[in-house]
Amino acid sequence: MNKITAFTYRNITEMLRDPLSYIFCIGFPLVMLVIMTLVNESIPEQAGMTIFQMKNLSGGIAVFGQTFVMLFTALTVTKDRSGAFLVRMYATPMTSLDFCMGYILPMIVISLVQGLVTYAVSFILSLFTSTISPVGLLISIISLIPSSVLFIAFGLLFGTLFNEKSAPGLCSIIISLGSFLGCIWFDAEAAGGVMETICKSLPFIYCTKTARAAIALDFSFDSFWLPLLIITICAAVLTTISSLVFRMKMKADLA
Repeated sequence: MNKITAFTYRNITEMLRDPLSYIFCIGFPLVMLVIMTLVNESIPEQAGMTIFQMKNLSGGIAVFGQTFVMLFTALTVTKDRSGAFLVRMYATPMTSLDFCMGYILPMIVISLVQGLVTYAVSFILSLFTSTISPVGLLISIISLIPSSVLFIAFGLLFGTLFNEKSAPGLCSIIISLGSFLGCIWFDAEAAGGVMETICKSLPFIYCTKTARAAIALDFSFDSFWLPLLIITICAAVLTTISSLVFRMKMKADLA
């Protein structure tokens, strides 16, 4: 456990030293939150558009922010691999599980801090727009842990398989898919048809649905528990896959 703690602390320190982590993990989601709030205020009530109302927008932005944690997970792993840091660390008694947990745990902490900041600003903005429950926001932060693990697992997988040039590009694809097909910017159920089918066949929409249901204090099975279960299963499967791939790469580097 001490090995994981030490490696976790090292990774948090490395990320905090990078100013881009503050810009993309904290700053950019907040900018989008403010911009979309202004957009919502300019939409006439007769339009009946609710996707950018604070009760829906805040959960979507929280999920959107997690995609950038995925990006920095991939960048951290690729940087360690390209600089031969991991090869040197393989000589220590640490196992592949220790390394994976050392990457995953600090990113979960970063994701939780990101969620707290996003929801704090959302609550402040809601005082001028539409009121949202602070209790719902707190519950939503906890319910977002499985989705953060899902995106972190993507980052660990891409960082393990690809180099510093390829991994960010692949992460950008997931960022685009996660934000668009995760229904952060539009309502798939209102769109219906093929688009709704595609969205529901991928895990991203369930991340958004879980966050929004928690904020609304809607804990029905279809709105909250089923999406949360789907995300938890997907996160567990992808984490297992990324850990196994990391182990294989580790053995190949030691051979």
